[in-house]
Amino acid sequence: MKKQPDQTPECGLGRALAVIKGKWKPSLIWELHQRPIRFGELKRRLPGITEKVLFEQLRQLEVDGIVHREVYDELPARVEYSLTTFGAGLNAAVHELAEWGKRLPSPTSAVAERPPLPEGVIRVSRGVRLHDSTS
Repeated sequence: MKKQPDQTPECGLGRALAVIKGKWKPSLIWELHQRPIRFGELKRRLPGITEKVLFEQLRQLEVDGIVHREVYDELPARVEYSLTTFGAGLNAAVHELAEWGKRLPSPTSAVAERPPLPEGVIRVSRGVRLHDSTS
């Protein structure tokens, strides 16, 4: 059975992950960090997101107090999304996560930099012998 992150009020990590979970939320927070953006522009900046998912993710972020939705009394209607002050603090965390991700070794370099296996150990991947330290 998978252990769930601690959801108690004392555990900030579980609460933070609950707010940003989802494929698009960190990217939305990132896109909104500089200035208010309209729905159509957000959709263009996030290739692959559907309108339905974009709308749902923005609504969830709005309910969580991360995003502010401003509706202007104009014809045609204009709606802009921006980060709240609270959301701007989350953007700083997303930025730090992105910087950490840049330092991760690429999957190919991680394989190339593996230390040698101890004597007698065999490395197997998907049923195929990759390395035998005795040969």
